[in-house]
Amino acid sequence: MATRYDAVVIGAGPAGEGAAMKLVKEGRRVAVIDQLGEVGGNCAHVGTIPSKALRQTVYNLMRFRRDPLLSRMADIRSVPLSQVLARAHKVIETQVSTHHRFFERNDVDLYFGQARFEEPNLISVLTPEGITERIGFEHAVIATGSRPYQPHDIDFSHPRVFDSDKILKLDYPVNKLIIYGAGVIGCEYASIFVGLGYKVDLVNTQPQLLSYLDDEIADALSHYLRDLGVLIRNQEEYERVETNADNVVLHLKSGKKIKADAILWCNGRAGNTETLALEAVGLQANSRGQIAVDEQYRTANPSVFAVGDVIGPPALASAAYDQGRCAAAHITGSQDVPHVDDVPTGIYTIPEISCLGKTEKQLTDAKVPYEVGQSFFRHLARAQISGDVVGMLKILFHRDTREILGIHCFGNNAAEIVHIGQAVMNQPGNSIDYFANTTFNYPTMAEAYRVAALNGMNRLF
Repeated sequence: MATRYDAVVIGAGPAGEGAAMKLVKEGRRVAVIDQLGEVGGNCAHVGTIPSKALRQTVYNLMRFRRDPLLSRMADIRSVPLSQVLARAHKVIETQVSTHHRFFERNDVDLYFGQARFEEPNLISVLTPEGITERIGFEHAVIATGSRPYQPHDIDFSHPRVFDSDKILKLDYPVNKLIIYGAGVIGCEYASIFVGLGYKVDLVNTQPQLLSYLDDEIADALSHYLRDLGVLIRNQEEYERVETNADNVVLHLKSGKKIKADAILWCNGRAGNTETLALEAVGLQANSRGQIAVDEQYRTANPSVFAVGDVIGPPALASAAYDQGRCAAAHITGSQDVPHVDDVPTGIYTIPEISCLGKTEKQLTDAKVPYEVGQSFFRHLARAQISGDVVGMLKILFHRDTREILGIHCFGNNAAEIVHIGQAVMNQPGNSIDYFANTTFNYPTMAEAYRVAALNGMNRLF
């Protein structure tokens, strides 16, 4: 006998939680299934939360080293990764506990195990104890997330071959690391490991780093990573990975060979759909395990929705949560959740990058008359006090209407700073004048907006 629910959500990460909470608030009986045995999804256990906790610890170490007074107190040039990761594990435990309470407080039924579609309106859950539970549903939301993509010709079981999930379990000393793939995850880990004192070779398959960013921001990141000691190799593709007992050798199609203690593979992600038996509900995933959806996040089956990493870009935890809420709103007929659009980019390199809106290239191609306002952090009193003088804020605005069209930030706390601009961009009467005419606390990083606004307005004639 199957237990009946109005809606079942597969996956307890940000996307699944967003969907479940919205559904239950609208009076639906909801079940959430997750195979990890705990809520939070890959985001909490192996993705966003642990990697950002690791990043923060490394950032603190780098600041410690930079301070001439503190650096004399101890030699911290070589910190074991296990010690660095200890803080990350504590953060994971706290996050899981917090989100578990959210589900309990809202009377969401949790099932832990492997979900599989059996019939158009029936799911089975194989629990870790070997028991099969059957759940009937009216609507289903697939929020199973993604995992690192693993080419079949590379042995990821080898102790010196890592992906972005496995790297958090690194338990032996490493002097040199190869990172293959210079997307968001590759760049983030490059800045983390070079900050720990590792030699890092970052192999990029594209002509430049993060080409979808504003050119100036992408160039700034490349310059800073090189300044830290990262060797960036652009437009390279692998031929094979040679594994040995004490090293790995990456053979490139260009004929180059790179030897290191370990390799971290960061070249793409794949949706977690292979065990769902999608054919039972008339669906099929693409070669990367991703599911196609419409603007309402509805799949080809009108009773099944999909959200989060499993549908592909932007593959951000922030966007995933909102996508879950949006899908739930369409299921319940609620009109109070807008479609997820124009999501800020948050890249947690050291220092951070965050962008919102159009780039200079996009505006130029569209023949939009825009102007640029810039503020360099090295000129701000707050940045000088903290020592975080690397970075800039860049505002793009329309020459005639003065409407803010894009905000691009590189530097410490960029992911926080960008939201000030986001708030103004989303208001009626969005204008660069707001920043020029607003009194900011002094000294603050927010003051960068006033400096950038005045800088840009001085170019108008």
